[in-house]
Amino acid sequence: MSYEKVSQAEKIIVGTKQTIKALENSQVKELVIAIDADPGITAKVIQTAEMRQIPIVKVDSMKKLGKACGIEVGASAVAIIK
Repeated sequence: MSYEKVSQAEKIIVGTKQTIKALENSQVKELVIAIDADPGITAKVIQTAEMRQIPIVKVDSMKKLGKACGIEVGASAVAIIK
């Protein structure tokens, strides 16, 4: 379900650094995190989303999340933009 949501979203941001910027600018509607990603990489994104009360959806695979984004590599965090 969440993979479909990402692939069908009009605008997404892929990657932790860009996602954090978007969260800080109040552009994010929903955050998707891959649970197999390194927690050291995703911790700040999750913390920022929780502070701003953005819904967080967890998916099982970085590889599948990257594929849903249309990229060849895995993605640890994806922001669905408003």
